[in-house]
Amino acid sequence: MSDPSRSEFGDFLRSRRAKLNPKSVGLPDGRRRRAPGLRREEVAELAGIGVDWYVRLEQGRAVSPSVTTIDALARALRLSKVEHAHLRALASGVNRRAFTRENVPAPLRNLVESLNQPAYITGRRWDLLAWNKAAAEIFAFDRLAEEDRNILVCIFLFPGTRRLFGSSWAEEAKRVVAQFRRSSDLSGLAIRRLSNC
Repeated sequence: MSDPSRSEFGDFLRSRRAKLNPKSVGLPDGRRRRAPGLRREEVAELAGIGVDWYVRLEQGRAVSPSVTTIDALARALRLSKVEHAHLRALASGVNRRAFTRENVPAPLRNLVESLNQPAYITGRRWDLLAWNKAAAEIFAFDRLAEEDRNILVCIFLFPGTRRLFGSSWAEEAKRVVAQFRRSSDLSGLAIRRLSNC
């Protein structure tokens, strides 16, 4: 794995370990815990790997876990199918070529702008590349700074979007993150800032 991959891999393991408690994985609660979640040694035991090996993985050291190890960690951490696929993608050192914002061909842009219903086009990172007046009226895309024109930024950082979704915002946010993880892993991109969501 490249250095960024190792760091992301370790961050993802830590975030998922913190979400579990001993009782949820069939372990006794035992002594008092300084931090929420399972201990590293508990995850290692559940995955059937050495504690030192697990610590190295979580710390992002230069080790390469096998597919068997990844699958064992996914079971130990009770990962969903999407999370499991994300862990595999991080472990494989997915292709990380330099990113450049995509351009929308003029005919496609004209088509979106001609629609009466809200419509927009996103890129691989879910950057907003084109939208029409109806979408702008609802989401105010045209009032965003260019660097903020991203579906994930809109969902998580702008109070107006929270108000727009109302009481269903939390469910919508979870759905969007799961979709983004899946599409990012499938297209060879990794998630950097959303591992703790």
